[in-house]
Amino acid sequence: QVQLVESGGGLVQAGGSLRLSCTASGLPVSSYGIGWFRQAPGKEREFVAQITIGGDRVYADSVKGRFTISRDSAKNTVYLQMNSLKPEDTAVYFCKASIYWGQGTQVTVSS
Repeated sequence: QVQLVESGGGLVQAGGSLRLSCTASGLPVSSYGIGWFRQAPGKEREFVAQITIGGDRVYADSVKGRFTISRDSAKNTVYLQMNSLKPEDTAVYFCKASIYWGQGTQVTVSS
């Protein structure tokens, strides 16, 4: 049974940082492209970042230079380091691998 569990969300002031984790079970993160998405209230879910099987990284324009996606195969976890956070980054953040989604973690950035 595949399970993705996000953690690390919280409340932070603008300009601050958070690191989100996506820990997988039943699925080796090194064998899948893993993506981070987010959904703000009243908005569509949107792509944030992805790390491919080969380790290539892709980012949405809105987070380039501020967010970094990384992978720890030993811990079967993918991270999203978020720096210079802005109020518009407020959303529920989800990770995705293949057809599987995590339950999400709330990130709130206060101005």
